[in-house]
Amino acid sequence: MTVGTNSSPEAARAAEERFRDAPETPAAAAGPRGVPLRAAEPARGREHAPASPGLDPDDLPDGLVVADDTGRVVCFNRAATRITGIAPHEALGSRIERALPLEDLEGRRWWALTDPYGGLATRRGQPERNLLLPGGREVLVSANYVRSHPTGPLRRLVVTLRGTEARRRTERSHAELIATVAHELRSPLTSVKGFTATLLAKWERFTDDQKRLMLETVDADANRVTRLIAELLDISRIDSGRLEVRRQPVDIATAVGRHVQALTANGQEPGRFLVSVGRPLPDLWADPDKIDQILGNLLENAVRHGEGTVTIDVTPHEKGTAVTVTDEGPGIPEESMSRVFTRFWRGSKRGGTGLGLYIVKGIVEAHGGTITVGRGPGGGAEFRFILPVSAPAYLTQ
Repeated sequence: MTVGTNSSPEAARAAEERFRDAPETPAAAAGPRGVPLRAAEPARGREHAPASPGLDPDDLPDGLVVADDTGRVVCFNRAATRITGIAPHEALGSRIERALPLEDLEGRRWWALTDPYGGLATRRGQPERNLLLPGGREVLVSANYVRSHPTGPLRRLVVTLRGTEARRRTERSHAELIATVAHELRSPLTSVKGFTATLLAKWERFTDDQKRLMLETVDADANRVTRLIAELLDISRIDSGRLEVRRQPVDIATAVGRHVQALTANGQEPGRFLVSVGRPLPDLWADPDKIDQILGNLLENAVRHGEGTVTIDVTPHEKGTAVTVTDEGPGIPEESMSRVFTRFWRGSKRGGTGLGLYIVKGIVEAHGGTITVGRGPGGGAEFRFILPVSAPAYLTQ
């Protein structure tokens, strides 16, 4: 048999096409596990089609099970054994419903429910779904019905199997994101609710200074919620590849100075920051809001988790503009370097959602740039991102 290495359900469709094209004559060579190989000569009318090499079903990354027109299993590859725990000698030659005794999540027998050999002749297969084997083992199953003609009898039943580990990892990631968001929202919303309820109930009892303090707290907590929602939207856009970059001329040195001033206005010592700008800097076309987001995250990270002087170097680079943010703290352990830009990574237990650096990496890459992490000269963390020389779309068309 000749099959592609596509993942299911693509693998099932590829296998179906190969089986359909395989000549059912004595001249067809017998392939592994009793499945015919495609003839070496090109099919009639396809003399110019590129030759497709024959592959052993065991080369497929997904499980492949094939039953003939009588419903008996003629192919059961190595991946199917790994996924189901069923040995090939137990499956080969058996009826498909005995070889793969699948049930849906409600306990109904899947082969009796779908009836591939006796059901409607217009059906072409079954979409991927989560099914159970005896003992509760979960597998993702899809099936293609290979017919001699669109409404003819079933010629072959091609089933692909996948494990559920990847889906479980995705579900755990989503659950962790929901738990993190719920935790981060609870504190500011509790504060907002408490202060507003107190002010509404006892407005006359508070002085103007007390009212101002409570309203400032409510405003700060509302901003915190707004930032968290913005982070979630950014993650959604990054994961789906829909993060838009609206390029404009950006003075990166001025942007750095603005962020340093904001930090000193919020109580940081001015002497803690050292800004170095190499001239001349190339013209930078980038999204100003996104650049502010990058700088804000990196500087806040250096202030919160680092120690000593925070150095910001802005220098020209052969590919564009390089910005390096270095602190003098304990730095990031070597074993954690590869996880810094993943979701929920936290440099310490001192607050934060663990989403900031993941978003920073996504924004930098959306600009066509790169970002790296390492150890600075003083032993602290060093983040360096490079933004390439670019221009808005209307100037490059």
